[in-house]
This record gives sequence, C-alpha cells and structure tokens, in this order.
Amino acid sequence: TTTRRMLSEGALMIDVREKSEVAAFAFDVPGLINVPLSELESRWNEVPVDRPVVFTCESGARSLKATYFLQYHGYQNVSNMSGGIAKWSAKGFPVVGKSPAPTCATGCCAPTAGSSSCC
Repeated sequence: TTTRRMLSEGALMIDVREKSEVAAFAFDVPGLINVPLSELESRWNEVPVDRPVVFTCESGARSLKATYFLQYHGYQNVSNMSGGIAKWSAKGFPVVGKSPAPTCATGCCAPTAGSSSCC
C-alpha cells in the first residue's frame, strides 16, 4: 500500500488516537509516535518538517483533522492514512493487541433512542 511504501522510504507514522486506544490496539510499526489529537495543538512542533509524515487513527477521520492542522501551519509533506488502523488490520498488516468492537467511520457509534444503527 502507499502507507507501507512511504514508511519503507523513511516516513514517520504518527497515531493521533488517545493513549488508552493505542495501549489496547496499536500499529506494529518501528518509530511510530503517539500524539493524541487532543494534544496536537500544544505539541505540533514535535512533528518533523524534514521528513514525510503519515497521520493515522482508527478510521482516518481524526488523522485527517491532524493533517489539515499541520498543513495550516505550513507543513507540506504530511498525509492522512485513510481507513486507519481498522483498514490496516483488516489487510493483515502488523498490529499489537486486540481490535476493539467495530465502529463507524466517524467514530460516533452510540445508538440513539429508537435506533439500533450507527450514526
């Protein structure tokens, strides 16, 4: 895949999921760092400007926000991994831990009164 090629060519993967999510189920990728989206505004200066960066999360929604945030701050070599760890693990790529119950792409899966469907 594009992400695996980029990683093999030296890109850095940054997982923007919360620490508890990463502790339970994580990418098995050398050098990966975790900068939760909730902390990105105060930690964005930790993201290198001298190498490609691939942001990821569970489904690609939060990492897309991180990508746009860094682009707003002048970063040009940042990208979003669409599908996140859900797609990565479904393809059989290396992970550590156990996948949580499936959620919808927006992460809003909480059934509402009178509805059993997601979102």
